[in-house]
Amino acid sequence: MNGTLRPAFDLAGTLDTISGFMYTYVLVALLIGVGLYFFIRTRALPLRLFKEAIRVVTEPPQEEGEVSSFRALMVSTASRVGVGNIAGVATAVATGGPGAVFWMWVLAILGSATAFIESTLAQIYKRKDNADNCYGGPAYYIETALKSKFLAMLFVLFLICTYGFGFNLLCSYNLQSTFAVYSFYHPQTTPIIIGAIVALLTLFCLLGGGKGIVRITEILVPVMGISYVVVSAIVLVVNARAIPGMFALIFSDAFSPRSFAGGLAGSCLIYGIKRGLYSNEAGVGSAPNAAASAMVSHPVKQGLVQVVSVFIDTMLICTSTALMCLSTGVARTKDIQGAPYVQEAIRSVLGSFGPTFIAFAMTLFAFTTLLGNLYYCENALAYLNHNKRPSKPFMTCFHILCSLIIFVGAISASDVAWALADITMGLMALINIPCCIRMGGLVIRTAKDYELQKKAGKNPVFFAKNIGMKEEEIQELDYWKE
Repeated sequence: MNGTLRPAFDLAGTLDTISGFMYTYVLVALLIGVGLYFFIRTRALPLRLFKEAIRVVTEPPQEEGEVSSFRALMVSTASRVGVGNIAGVATAVATGGPGAVFWMWVLAILGSATAFIESTLAQIYKRKDNADNCYGGPAYYIETALKSKFLAMLFVLFLICTYGFGFNLLCSYNLQSTFAVYSFYHPQTTPIIIGAIVALLTLFCLLGGGKGIVRITEILVPVMGISYVVVSAIVLVVNARAIPGMFALIFSDAFSPRSFAGGLAGSCLIYGIKRGLYSNEAGVGSAPNAAASAMVSHPVKQGLVQVVSVFIDTMLICTSTALMCLSTGVARTKDIQGAPYVQEAIRSVLGSFGPTFIAFAMTLFAFTTLLGNLYYCENALAYLNHNKRPSKPFMTCFHILCSLIIFVGAISASDVAWALADITMGLMALINIPCCIRMGGLVIRTAKDYELQKKAGKNPVFFAKNIGMKEEEIQELDYWKE
C-alpha cells in the first residue's frame, strides 16, 4: 500500500472505455459504410440536388400558420448548431490532430445522404393531431413500417437520455468552460453560479410552452451562425498566408501514421467521427423529429432541407472553427482545448474582443441547443404517452429534472460529460441506422418520383400509390393516406 486511496469506481475511465469500443469497432464502420451506401444508391443526391434543396428551404408554408420547411430547419439546426461547433471541433483538433477535420468533412458529405433518408422517412410516416399539426420521427416509422413497438420505445428512451441528459450535461459544461479565460473565474464557485443561471433561464423558457421554442430558435440561430462565420472569416483573412499550409496539414495528418500511433481509439479518424456526429447528428435520428413537423407537398422536400442543415453545420460553421484555430498557429495541447482553444485563436488576431465574442456566441449557442434538445424530448414523451402531451404536472417535473441536469453539467468533469454524450448518441444511431437501411428502398423510390415530377415541370405532390406502396401499407399511413 502506498498510503493513497483509489476510488472504488472510475466513472470517467469506464465511460471512456465503453465509448472507445462503440466507435472503434462498430460506429465508424457503420456511419461511413451506410453513408457511402446511401450516397451511391441516391446517385450523390445531396450534391446533385443541392441547388433544389436551397430553393425548397425558401418555400412558404402551404397555409398560413403551418410549420414551414424553414421553421423545421431552424429547430433541427438549433440542436445541430451549438456548442459542438466551437468546443467539439476545437477538442477534436487539439486532441485528435488537424486530420480530424478531414474526417468530419467525410462524415458530413456521406452523412448528408443518411440525413436525407431518415428525414424523408419521417415525412412519409408522419401523423397529424386534432389541430392538423404534424409530428413524427424514427419511433413512428419504426413502429409503422417495421412493426416493432419495442424497438420504437427503446429508441425513444435513448433519445430522452441523449437530449434530456447526455447532451445537456455536456452543453452546460462547455458553456461554463468558456469563462475560464477571465480573471474572475474560480474553478470551485464560477461553474456553480453559471450552471444555476443557465438552468433557471432554461426552465423559465420551457415553462412558457413549445411554440416559444420555435420562435426563439428561428430568430437566434441565423444571427449566431452568421456572426460567427463573419468573425472566422476576418481571422482567416488576417492569416491568409497560412491557409495553403493549413489545408496541406489537414490532408497529410488525416492519413499520417503518427495520428494513429496511439491506437485507433485515439486517432484523428475516431475524434473526427465522434465530433462530426455530435455536431451534425446525421443518422442519429434526432432531426427527423423536427422534419416531420413541416407541411410540404412531397416528403423529399424536407429530406432535402435536412441536407442543407448538415452542410450548414459541418461544412460551414465547424470548418470555420477548425480553420480559424489552425490558421493562427496557436499551440494544440490537451490543456488548452475546447472553447478556450478557440478563444486563444481569436485573441491572437482581435485581442480581448476574441474571448468576449466567443463567450457571447457560446451563450447563444448553448441556449438554443438546450431548448432544441428539450423540444425533441417533449415529442418523445408524447410518443410514450400514446401520442398525447403528458400532463402539465408531469412536464413541469420533467423540465425541473432537466434543469437540474444542466446545473450538474456545469460542475462535471469534461471527460465524463463528453463520454456520456458520445455513448447515448451512439445508442440512438445503432437503432436508427439499421432501420433506415431496411426502409431505404422506399425513400429511393420516393426520390425518383420527386425528380420525375420536377422534370415534367410540376411542383411535386406525393401520392403513396405512385411509389409502389400496397393498399394495406397506404392504410397504415396517416397524413399521406389519401
